[in-house]
Amino acid sequence: MKRTIITTGDGSKTIQIEEWNEQYHSKHGAIQEAYHVFIQNGLALFDNTDLRILEIGFGTGLNALITYLEAPKRNIEVEYVGVEAYPVIPEEWRQLDYVSALEGDRLSAVFEKMHMSDWGTATRLSENFTLTKQQKEFKTIQAESLFNLIYFDAFGARVQPALWTETIFLKMYKALKPGGVLVTYAAKGSVRRAMQSVGFETERLPGPPGKREMLRARKVLRDL
Repeated sequence: MKRTIITTGDGSKTIQIEEWNEQYHSKHGAIQEAYHVFIQNGLALFDNTDLRILEIGFGTGLNALITYLEAPKRNIEVEYVGVEAYPVIPEEWRQLDYVSALEGDRLSAVFEKMHMSDWGTATRLSENFTLTKQQKEFKTIQAESLFNLIYFDAFGARVQPALWTETIFLKMYKALKPGGVLVTYAAKGSVRRAMQSVGFETERLPGPPGKREMLRARKVLRDL
């Protein structure tokens, strides 16, 4: 499918899949969406706590890059696992120019290393951040109680409904440690019900610019 680079509402760029009319990030603002959904409503819950993060949809690497930037500010050490079935190619991620949009040239080497590092190998990018990329489909994830936080950033249910089902969210529930949190830009009722059906406690939160709501889900173990 044809992928093109577009400029979003906050001036940052993303990739659009023309056949689906679907973007990797919000067309209203890629960077501001990432900060709102995954940092302010996810990572911020874990300040001063070392943690493991699972990203569902490594994609452009934007969520990993901003988490890399936030880790030392929040006094946390992050082990970050990004799962992606169809990696973005260098010609694409270089055009996105997130480095300039965030903190300038000092990030260039880090962003390139994120994308060029070997799949399946842990790569230490700083004393606060280690990245492991896994190239596989989400349905093959078999993690058990490994992660504190999940960034669920898959393509939307309109174009990939199979990624927003009870089957996938059960895998997410199992992958989280007790008390772990999943955050996503999505807010559809069917998505919330699928989360609840596998055991998540969910809450609707104000969404990023251009979107009324988002979802946050927590793994809470109940007494039998």
